[in-house]
Amino acid sequence: MADYLFTPPETKHIPVQGRDAVYPVNRIFCVGRNYAAHAAEMGNEVDREAPFYFTKSPAHVVQSGATMPFPPGTQNLHHEMELVIALGSAAFRVPVEGAHKHIFGYGCGLDMTRRDLQDKAKSKRRPWDVSKDFEQAAVLAPLMPADTVTEIGSRRIHLAVNGETRQEAHLSDLVWSLDEIISDLSHYYHLVPGDVIMTGTPAGVGAVVPGDVLTGSIDAVGKISLTMAEAER
Repeated sequence: MADYLFTPPETKHIPVQGRDAVYPVNRIFCVGRNYAAHAAEMGNEVDREAPFYFTKSPAHVVQSGATMPFPPGTQNLHHEMELVIALGSAAFRVPVEGAHKHIFGYGCGLDMTRRDLQDKAKSKRRPWDVSKDFEQAAVLAPLMPADTVTEIGSRRIHLAVNGETRQEAHLSDLVWSLDEIISDLSHYYHLVPGDVIMTGTPAGVGAVVPGDVLTGSIDAVGKISLTMAEAER
């Protein structure tokens, strides 16, 4: 066993509804512009040739119910409510048909975004890393095992801030289906159990400030919450 110079970071995990064992997070893939209405509100068009992705570090996972300090370096922090899928088996170059069989569970997620930094990166044709991948930027709720959820595509996805609805749609509005996303990703990566995919956000994204309380849900999947606090000094 290696003699580490310092204690390695803990493995981030997601609780599983109805189970004592938790789901360890290996990687987080995020699908961009997977709702046409959201792409339009951001001044973009959907690339219908193939999905595109960005990533978040597992180190930046925080669980539902957390209080998040307003992050540094931004004046415009946005919420993005999403369906999360957690893989339960290895997948490499799998066909679209049946790709959903690799899903262990579904959950709610918040892709927190430093929108001003993202806009700046877009204007300079630079990567989005700093705007998307930062401390506590991946808020994940407990997973619902996939074998307990039927007809996932018809489910309602919803987010409110301080009780006021901001985002509302149905998962059937996804541009790329869950099977298509898993199949496509599996042609670029050897997907394994522990890999998490945040599948994109519907229209209605907007800014949050300290004191805001975010509450979201996906029918038959679960709920998520986050409280915004003042920035750390």
